[in-house]
Amino acid sequence: MKFYNTLTKSVDEFVPNEKGIVKMYTCGPTVYYYAHIGNLRTYIFEDILQKGLEYCGYQVKRVMNITDVGHMTSDADTGEDKMEKGAKREGKTVEEIADFYTKAFFQDLEKLNVKKPKIVEKASAHIDQYVKMVEKLLKDGYAYISNGNVYFDISKIPNYYQLSGKVAEELMIGVRDTVEHDTAKRNPFDFGLWFTLSKFENQAMKWDSPWGVGYPGWHIECSGIASLYLGEYLDIHCGGVDNIFPHHSNEIAQSEAYFGHKWCNFWMHGEHLNDAKGKMSKSNGEILTVSALEKQGFSPLSYRYFCLGSHYRKQLLFSEESLNIAASSYRKLKSKVESIGEEGAYQEDFALSYQEKFKDAIGNDLNTSMMLTILYDVIKDEKLTGTTKLFLIRSFDTVLSLDLLKKEEKVVHELDCFVQEKIKERALAKENKDYQKADLIRDELLALGIRLKDSKDQTTYERL
Repeated sequence: MKFYNTLTKSVDEFVPNEKGIVKMYTCGPTVYYYAHIGNLRTYIFEDILQKGLEYCGYQVKRVMNITDVGHMTSDADTGEDKMEKGAKREGKTVEEIADFYTKAFFQDLEKLNVKKPKIVEKASAHIDQYVKMVEKLLKDGYAYISNGNVYFDISKIPNYYQLSGKVAEELMIGVRDTVEHDTAKRNPFDFGLWFTLSKFENQAMKWDSPWGVGYPGWHIECSGIASLYLGEYLDIHCGGVDNIFPHHSNEIAQSEAYFGHKWCNFWMHGEHLNDAKGKMSKSNGEILTVSALEKQGFSPLSYRYFCLGSHYRKQLLFSEESLNIAASSYRKLKSKVESIGEEGAYQEDFALSYQEKFKDAIGNDLNTSMMLTILYDVIKDEKLTGTTKLFLIRSFDTVLSLDLLKKEEKVVHELDCFVQEKIKERALAKENKDYQKADLIRDELLALGIRLKDSKDQTTYERL
């Protein structure tokens, strides 16, 4: 298997530290508002990666954080705290904001068939771990205290810019963020490990520490949570390209300084989703959410299909027209699958051959468009029996997660209404002692794959 590694700037062979097991960390949301579909493109890519690895036989241990404290409005550790900003906007506490938007985030993931990581941890729940790491970084000379705050000294890390490929001179003129002059820092790009009341007096979420009452910097939270649940060595760390600098660069610096060795082998990043105005983001004032797509009549899985049609490392241009085209293609795909009957013998040799092709597409830097091509090849392959086709579609859909064999909700609803009417009709027949008619209704439903279950008080049913 080969994936593009942001650290080496090349497509490298993937070999985990521990045979058969992949330790994977993915940066979670800052839960101060709804996730927009640009954010969610990254989570779809990470979902395909996890499921693709599992399809190829790996056991994936994935951890995700929930940032509910300490994330600045600027990634350069300046400006307001995003959580505080959300609380002020809605007149709620930070905890209420975090709880509401965390639930909304996972509801969106569920609609998109994105698998929730088994380990999801709030940043605010691991203060002791951050304090422990900061204490060691201070002791080992990688950090310093200034004006009551603790900063990481990037001059102690010779390869600090390796991940981003940037140079300090380029950054000084504010290519990414306007560099705010902070006299407390030795270097403008030193980053905060712990902020005290000396800088943010109105911070709602704060804790005692050896350096005063305050709260952790955004970057130390991911390093702390990853080390707690995945140990000293990671196989893959994911995120959007926005995270490369400074967030992931800072994670590498502080983690490798803390552990004293290389921390993570593979860094994988998903590209932007753009519209006619440029990159989709919350900062431009207008966001497009999954719920907004649904109100426009789009299935969330049409958006997932739209994302799968492009490589995760390519910028993707979004428009209502492009989503309409994807939605139409997705509906046609579902229709083709529904027309396949389970007939003929299972052809193991053909199935294994197609499964190997699918694995090759996964291992070819997660080539989702090739995965879809292989799926279409299966559907139109006249040598395959219906039984074999359905087996392969079901197999591929464990990764694609497009609900290819799931009936549309409308069809399910109509079936439920039909069955309920038949149950009422049967109950009336039994009341009139017309048991022959009641049995005929039961047999009619059974032929449709519906088994009735009579109890003392009611009749229910199950699908076979």
